[in-house]
Amino acid sequence: MVFQKRFPGIIWQTSDPELVHRKSISSWIEYEDLTKKMPQPLEIDVEKIPWKIPLRLAHSLQGIVSINMIHVAQWSCTVALFRESGKLLNKGQFLIVYGPFKICNKHTSESNYFFDNSLKMQNDLWGIKNLEEVSEESKKNGFSQENIIRMPANNFSIIYRKVS
Repeated sequence: MVFQKRFPGIIWQTSDPELVHRKSISSWIEYEDLTKKMPQPLEIDVEKIPWKIPLRLAHSLQGIVSINMIHVAQWSCTVALFRESGKLLNKGQFLIVYGPFKICNKHTSESNYFFDNSLKMQNDLWGIKNLEEVSEESKKNGFSQENIIRMPANNFSIIYRKVS
């Protein structure tokens, strides 16, 4: 909702594989009075290929933003995110991933170390990923890492650009 309010000229399409999360997103869209600007969330599970995206959206897609997914998912979800994004996006379009990352296999803060351990206690396939491994996966799918932006709370926004 924040993005839709901040960038009203862009149509932001949200998604989540979980019905309870989509209901929550829908409630926020309604609460923020964005029902005329913002479509209802789609049910997208990154590993269910191809993604169920309406044709009108696929043709107007300018970029993909993935927020707080990579660290609360198994590695195969990261692979699927880049693979499908690589198929959907055209040369010059972007994929932005946001969340915590390790750099050179090291946590960027003590709090991320503890957060990583708490994630692995919930699911041993989850956890903060190495930025270098994520960026290597991006290359396999036609992306180039364009920018790394340090964000609050020890997170990063990584901008990948489709180059092929």
